Amino acid sequence: MRFRSAVTIDWPLVACALVLSLYGVAIVFSAGQTDIPTYVARVWKMQLLWLAIGVTGAWMISRASMRMLEWIAIPLYLGTILVLLYLLFFGGGAGTAQGTKSWLVVGGVKLGQPSELAKITVVLMLGKLLGGKKDAPKTLGELWRPALVVFVPWLLIIGQRDLGTATVFIGIFFAMLFWSGLSWRMLVLLASPIVSLILGGVTQLWGSWFLLLLALVIWQNTQTYRSKRFPWEGVAFVTANVVTGVMAPLLWERLRPYQQARLRTFLDPSIDPRRAGYHVIQSQVAIGSGGWFGKGYTEGTQKRLAFLPAQHTDFVFSVVGEELGFLGVTLALALFLTLFLRVIRIAERASDSFSSLVAFGLLGSWFVHVVVNIGMTLNLLPITGIPLPFFSYGGSFMLASWLAIGILVRIASEGRGGRAFGRV
Repeated sequence: MRFRSAVTIDWPLVACALVLSLYGVAIVFSAGQTDIPTYVARVWKMQLLWLAIGVTGAWMISRASMRMLEWIAIPLYLGTILVLLYLLFFGGGAGTAQGTKSWLVVGGVKLGQPSELAKITVVLMLGKLLGGKKDAPKTLGELWRPALVVFVPWLLIIGQRDLGTATVFIGIFFAMLFWSGLSWRMLVLLASPIVSLILGGVTQLWGSWFLLLLALVIWQNTQTYRSKRFPWEGVAFVTANVVTGVMAPLLWERLRPYQQARLRTFLDPSIDPRRAGYHVIQSQVAIGSGGWFGKGYTEGTQKRLAFLPAQHTDFVFSVVGEELGFLGVTLALALFLTLFLRVIRIAERASDSFSSLVAFGLLGSWFVHVVVNIGMTLNLLPITGIPLPFFSYGGSFMLASWLAIGILVRIASEGRGGRAFGRV
């Protein structure tokens, strides 16, 4: 539980994150080059400033040992919950998130989005809980504490009307359960109520899914309960799926009109091309028009004519596709893949379970961001307003991403093979 004056730097990790960040700053600069200048033309300077702040924060947090981070995980988590609770009553919106309460506002000044830092504190708290067990969870009864750790901030963020960020917490939960050794059958059963909620509106699909679920529950019970104990967990999963399946049509009716429109246009954007379907249509046009080599840096027509919405935040990936084409997209995806593989290596070589779980949890957070953001720009997933790591404009997210890099640097330094890189 102390700070150290020297740390072993994992240069491949840092270099990959830095290249991604500079690539992102360049794209944010390009996003501001429109025929009619707007404030977006200046935001790249703030993005560069936040990158410098983030790198400094990463350097500082990398000096803290993992034992210290494990020790302060509970206070950090409780502090996060208090801040998120405060936002329910006094939070505000900003930028493309005007309709949320996710921004911390003090004296009329918008300081940032605490939910971005909450991802890190939840990862630390889950790592402390799951890493403290000798064996992987095997039953539903062993998962209520980790589930509660995620459910409380998730519920508070849902109350802030920030569905995109709430989705990331679910991804973190499942990623860390997987890395802790939970069986794939239990992971599927845990996710099953969400699947039933999605398929509940189509009777045939839900019926087929429910039959598969019953087969899996029976199999799981035969593997877990070889005595004559009553299979309470199986009954709980089946009941949860029945409830969510029945609730799906009722919840649909309670959605706001714009939320229903988003889901309808996800299936067919052409039914409302000028309103709900406008964003994804323009995004697809931009990416599709880029071809192999793109239209040239800063020369994207969809962007320059301001047809592409939120081009410096949620749809920044569309700018990459339009101006740099398939090659620019491939480079971005290759950098993300390199980063992910490096983090997996760090998690595998970590010195203890807590450090390993934290590394994989941070990876899970980034993975959800990348998949959902790119998926929504291509209309493969519904639009949820989730940023692309190291690319999308946003100070809170850039700072949180680099704080995560700092934690990963410390994990790599303390792990096996940490001395393979230079010390500073």
